[in-house]
Amino acid sequence: QVQLVESGGGLVQPGNSLKLSCLFSGGTFSAYAMGWFRQAPGKEREFVAAVSMFGGNTEYEDSVNGRFTIARDNAKNTVYLEMNSLKRDDTAVYYCAADSRGVLRPSTTPRAYDYWGQGTQVTVSS
Repeated sequence: QVQLVESGGGLVQPGNSLKLSCLFSGGTFSAYAMGWFRQAPGKEREFVAAVSMFGGNTEYEDSVNGRFTIARDNAKNTVYLEMNSLKRDDTAVYYCAADSRGVLRPSTTPRAYDYWGQGTQVTVSS
């Protein structure tokens, strides 16, 4: 059974950086596209970034494009989300997710993802 475990969340001041990690186990990591989503209090879960199976294609939500970078290391079964120039609006629980469909272009919709981590809290505050 596929399991995803996020780490790296915490409290950070506006303008600073944070790097999230998601460790994959229980399957062949390179067979899955990977995504990051987030959910703020009182809001629906929203797409943040996604990467294809071998890292060749990426997608970003408009508000994080240019500030966040998604990357994967298939040798370490890990996907990362590097977040720079953080804003208060980035405060949320961040989830990583795995998509087993084997598509070339990673999806931006939650329903495309089969497996989800438990989430890690990111709080941007002074």
